[in-house]
Amino acid sequence: MNARVTDYDVLRVFCGPRGGHGNTLAVVRDGTRMPERDDRQAFAAQLGFSETVFVDDPERGVIDIYTPGARLPFAGYPCVGTAWLLDVPELVTPAGVVGARLDGEFSWIEARPEWAPARTLRQYGSAAEVDALKVPSPGEWLYAWAWQDEAAGRVRARAFPGRGDGIEEDEATGAAALLLTHQLGRALNITQGAGSQILTAPQPEGWVEVGGRVFLEH
Repeated sequence: MNARVTDYDVLRVFCGPRGGHGNTLAVVRDGTRMPERDDRQAFAAQLGFSETVFVDDPERGVIDIYTPGARLPFAGYPCVGTAWLLDVPELVTPAGVVGARLDGEFSWIEARPEWAPARTLRQYGSAAEVDALKVPSPGEWLYAWAWQDEAAGRVRARAFPGRGDGIEEDEATGAAALLLTHQLGRALNITQGAGSQILTAPQPEGWVEVGGRVFLEH
């Protein structure tokens, strides 16, 4: 591993209305200093965040995304956070070109549901049932959700990656929110984890927008 790569930004993505919660993300702005995939994977595992992003071209928005145990062609909250940090109109991922925009306090991306990794979307009868769930054994990637207010599009959700890589529950998950929005065909206001907020909206031709607040930790 290239020992020179020590500088990275830490963001919280999909924060709640008062700035709390959100899923923690590491962004290595100068990814070219660590070009090898094996080194990137090892560094992501060393940091231990749900995802770590390596920026290969900050002007064009070319990025490479890793969990502690795998490389991802696309992921939601890393794209939302990195687009906000770089202030670019689009991101180039292995899955495709992700549109990006800022709207007041919210950072938005536009992506396609087929880019998202497979998730089990399981509906429960109430938000209380979702709140009461225990972390399942490693296996399927489970997105547990229930309506808080169906008429208003308000959802309660929790995410259990089930990868066995030390991340038992994701605080906020953009790709799963994208898939749920595509499945339901409507805009959603999702409260996930301990209090993170994810906003979504279907777009023409199968695209979906996913947005939230981003804060720079350091």
